[in-house]
Amino acid sequence: MPKQARLFLTLVFLCLVGFAGGAVAQLTDRQSEYYRGWIKTADRAESVIEANRASNAAFENLRSEINGYREDFNKARSANTDRIATLESQIKALGPKPEGDATEPEDIAKLRTHLNDQLNSLRVPRIISEEAYSRANGLISEIDQIIRKRQTKEFFQRGPSPINPVYWGPAWQDVKEALLSLANEIFANLRSDVVKERIRDRGLGILFLVILAAVLLIFGKRWSEKGGDYLRLLGGAGTGAWSFIISLLRILLPWIGVVAAITAISLSGIPGLRGSLLLENIPYWAAIALFYDWIGRQIYVIGASQGFKRLSAARITELRIYIDLLALMLILHELALLFQQIENVSDATRAVISFPVIVGTALLLLRVRQIRTNDQLLDQTASTRAAGFSQMVEFLRKAMFLLGIATPVLALVGYTNAAEAIVFPAVKTLVLIAALAIFQRFVSQIYGWITGQGDAARDSLFSVLVGFALAILALPVLAIYWGARETDLLEVWSRLLLGFDIGGVTISPSNFLTFIAVFAIGYTLTRLLQSGLRNSLLPKTSIDPGGQNAIVAGSGYIGIFLAALAAIMVAGFDLSSLAIVAGALSVGIGFGLQTIVSNFVSGIILLVERPISKGDWIDVNGMMGYVRDISVRSTRIETFDRSDVIIPNSDLISGVVTNYTRGNTIGRVIVPVGVAYGTDTRLVETILGEVANNHPMVLANPAPSVVFQGFGADALDFEIRAILRDVNWVLSVKSDMNHEINRRFLEAGIEVPFAQRDIWLRNPEALPTSNKVKEVGSASKQNVDELATREPVELTESDLDPDAGDEL
Repeated sequence: MPKQARLFLTLVFLCLVGFAGGAVAQLTDRQSEYYRGWIKTADRAESVIEANRASNAAFENLRSEINGYREDFNKARSANTDRIATLESQIKALGPKPEGDATEPEDIAKLRTHLNDQLNSLRVPRIISEEAYSRANGLISEIDQIIRKRQTKEFFQRGPSPINPVYWGPAWQDVKEALLSLANEIFANLRSDVVKERIRDRGLGILFLVILAAVLLIFGKRWSEKGGDYLRLLGGAGTGAWSFIISLLRILLPWIGVVAAITAISLSGIPGLRGSLLLENIPYWAAIALFYDWIGRQIYVIGASQGFKRLSAARITELRIYIDLLALMLILHELALLFQQIENVSDATRAVISFPVIVGTALLLLRVRQIRTNDQLLDQTASTRAAGFSQMVEFLRKAMFLLGIATPVLALVGYTNAAEAIVFPAVKTLVLIAALAIFQRFVSQIYGWITGQGDAARDSLFSVLVGFALAILALPVLAIYWGARETDLLEVWSRLLLGFDIGGVTISPSNFLTFIAVFAIGYTLTRLLQSGLRNSLLPKTSIDPGGQNAIVAGSGYIGIFLAALAAIMVAGFDLSSLAIVAGALSVGIGFGLQTIVSNFVSGIILLVERPISKGDWIDVNGMMGYVRDISVRSTRIETFDRSDVIIPNSDLISGVVTNYTRGNTIGRVIVPVGVAYGTDTRLVETILGEVANNHPMVLANPAPSVVFQGFGADALDFEIRAILRDVNWVLSVKSDMNHEINRRFLEAGIEVPFAQRDIWLRNPEALPTSNKVKEVGSASKQNVDELATREPVELTESDLDPDAGDEL
């Protein structure tokens, strides 16, 4: 029996032994055959990994084959989950199996055996798949580790220096031989009868492709402009959206022309092996040239729309030239790599060929940075909203300076691989960032056109979110630029799909997005319910505004809680494993957040008991104002000077709160009045009573009263005590009464006294009689006389105690 078969049967036997009752559980023939194939592949992979002599391409192919097995095993791991759960619940419903000599009814015993057999037959493939998945995962990790080590070694490998004249002659000879070989292949094919016959057979198609390529290359840009004129008739003129689309057509149509021309040449059969490999890359190189030229053109368009405030037109034109030259450097770099692959040249030849391209690219980066440096003063007029972008630009400028200096030095001393792995990805990264900024601007223009915001949409939250999303989507591209393999990204994505474990809870993109979607739906429904209660249902009831606000707020809290609970259940999060952790953290959280918890509980009490409601006039710790909002944590009141005060809810529950408008708005006003000694007190009482009764805000029942308080130091003290129908008008009523009292007192000749003081010197003869003192005394006497003849200073409302004389 082969080794693989023995391993397979042994594994199945071990799985079967693990189940109670010796159940007959086995894989299907198809599953067994598939597993034997996996065993062979896994054994071969282990041998190749142990030898570590295969090429990177061979390792990649082997990894791809193992990854296919791993995906199948991963699916099998979760197969029949619902059916297994059903069988387990059925077995659990039968109760525990009798122990010892105890027996159970025959029907139940047969049913238990039947259910166990079904459960074991479903578990065996899952157990085997779990083991195979773990093995495949380990093999893939080992292959990735080998390839990464090789890439790291290649990155730090030092080769010949390109400035050594010894290597110049052989390098030129290799280039000349490659060109001669290419030319000889082409001329040989042109003389070949096979090629001539192919041209005759495919001549019509080739001619059509050549004509199409010529038309697109010559008239493509003009057609795109005409197409833009038709598109502008649809609307949105002046937004820049159609200009962006036209700019894409300006590079798309010529690129299609290049592809048509390359296809025509390939159909002719003229290129040989080298020519075919070269033609396969020309569409990619053409895309680089057209795309970089498009980036430069868009920068010029953006600068023109801003009035060339950041960069002058001449500087942007110069920048466009440098961007086109960077595209040329990238194409030359790709051509050098292709030359190395085709001709299999030495490291010295490759270093000599790559060195001028590396130096040229580094110098272009330094020049681009210098343009930004010269125009730095123009950026000082930019708005503050571009502060984050300016910081990123400053970082890129410093990076370009370091790359422009470091990469030629690395290539100079022989680290050609490191120099190429740094400078060219840096160029691609800069262009990608520019492309993302341009695309974000385009999306913001579309959003501004649709919403009618215009240029203001560039500063909106939508524009920021678009930029964030584009940055996230660009991360895989940047990883590829900087040396990551596609398999590395796929591996990260597969691990991400499997999720990660936090305290026993597995979080994956699928259940996380499910949680977000369900919670968003629940949150939206809650807000719709609150809106319906606030605007439609509650206003038609007899519930006071404070009660309506409490019902709306309470429904919001309950709805959000239920939405979160439903989202957790639908997403499949098992939070039972977090119970112990939550219990341990609850003590620490209780001490650290006890104030917040206290305010939260107090807020719930306020919403339920409603000792205060929205719109009430309250006094809390000397802070007086109207309640404007009651939230879970705090309450906002608006004082009489129109300032908002945030009061923790715990202060409203534990402290003393005076509510002037709780239940009703009836309150009392007290107006103190003082008259001069010798005034007829009955007359004063009559006048004050008439003033109080005549005011429209004063209730007739109970009737207002006038109280003669007593004999004050300077006046006879009276008070008007009246009940108002709306205490919110207390200051206005008090002011109206004072005006009326003053008018009636003037008509009746009643004097309102003010305080006077007489100063007597007990022993004036003891004062010194020097001239200086006499002068001072004379001046003091003159000041006293002036004060005696001056009118009393009028006091403003802010000089008075706002609570003096008011009892509500």
